[in-house]
Amino acid sequence: MINIGNDLRFFPMHTPASPNRRQFLRTAVPFIVSAATLGRAGAVSPNGKIRIACIGVGGQGTSNLRALMGDERVQIVAVCDADAQHAEAAAKLAGLSKGDVYRDFREVLARSDVDAVMNATPDHWHSNVAIAAAKAGKDLYSEKPLGASIVEGRAICRAVEENKRVLQCGTWRRSGMKVRMACERVRNGYIGELKEIEIGVPGKFAIRGGVTGLEATQPVPAHFDYAMWLGPAAEKPYTAARCHFNFRWIEEYAPGYITDWGAHFLDVAQWGAGMDETTPTEVSATEVKRRDTGIYDAAESFRIEYRYANGVRVVMLSTDDKTKWGTKFIGSEGWIYTEAEVLKASSDDILRVKLKDSDVKLYESKHHHRNFIDAVLSRGRTAATAEIAQRAATTCHIGAISAVLNRPLKFDPKAERFEGDEQANQMLLRPMREAWKIA
Repeated sequence: MINIGNDLRFFPMHTPASPNRRQFLRTAVPFIVSAATLGRAGAVSPNGKIRIACIGVGGQGTSNLRALMGDERVQIVAVCDADAQHAEAAAKLAGLSKGDVYRDFREVLARSDVDAVMNATPDHWHSNVAIAAAKAGKDLYSEKPLGASIVEGRAICRAVEENKRVLQCGTWRRSGMKVRMACERVRNGYIGELKEIEIGVPGKFAIRGGVTGLEATQPVPAHFDYAMWLGPAAEKPYTAARCHFNFRWIEEYAPGYITDWGAHFLDVAQWGAGMDETTPTEVSATEVKRRDTGIYDAAESFRIEYRYANGVRVVMLSTDDKTKWGTKFIGSEGWIYTEAEVLKASSDDILRVKLKDSDVKLYESKHHHRNFIDAVLSRGRTAATAEIAQRAATTCHIGAISAVLNRPLKFDPKAERFEGDEQANQMLLRPMREAWKIA
């Protein structure tokens, strides 16, 4: 069970919490009873719209908000962010009143008129919000990686399954036509026997906001609840460089591009290789370079080699060559490369091939956010389910752990543990402060 804590310092931005909401935060009952008990198994609003609360409305969160607002079946009913400026801008975009603006996600989940949650919090918050939302009977559009660690991701999967929730992970390339075309050609042998998958990600951090990561401690802005932003993570001095977009360059919160872009491209690799139900069994990170000074200590450049049980090799390499950013499948009779709307192959014949009736046809989604709403209404599956997202994220995480330990590792996909390496197994769950630990 998740321990959400009883710290009542964090209240919604509009008014002090009502007695009912105060009682909710003290007891946390919706987090420990099932969705069916709450009467929310697939319920929708009287007007037929899916009522969504958006938690984490910075850059990616606002992008998701816009996409969801574009679906006529959706009604945005609340926004939540530790940064009041983010929350107020999102509320204005969604046409909400001050009474629907929050900084504590627990109060959002206490609302009986919320059917689903969009979770675009920083990585170290993903599991706490997702698990609590599932236990409160809310469906989830949750950003990648599924969890900030392998154990957290598995806990999300359990919560989603036990509470019969729908989850769509934000690995949106699964809803791209050209990505699906590439994977179908690989799965049906149109490049011959699959031998290797090459993945390219950026070789330098794309730091935003005019910061460097070398800044001295700064006063916390009045509009920002820094304690809430830290949440499960350890207390650290505030600098603007630590928060919002740039958290991903700090190992304590995320391992840089290994999960930031790797979560997308390794997900594509898993799909094309037919490995959605498993992960690689071997991993070795080499050529790992990190910054010597400042707070940005994630691996900035690296070469991570994976191997599946069937012998297929995956190489994820950081590079400044943008033409290599994406996923390239290499077979015995040719290759095919894809990234978003780009599709290339070693021959035009591979691109022009028309699938036969007997060929494997992969799950088709034409729009990632609409696909989520489709599944909420039908109670069917999404393009990027919790289990699929867990396997892709796990592939990222075992690479990140190898990069920290600087040695090859063997991994058991079924047990989700490393073989004969207890030091590596200690890293299956990231440290979390007591009030926010999951079990």
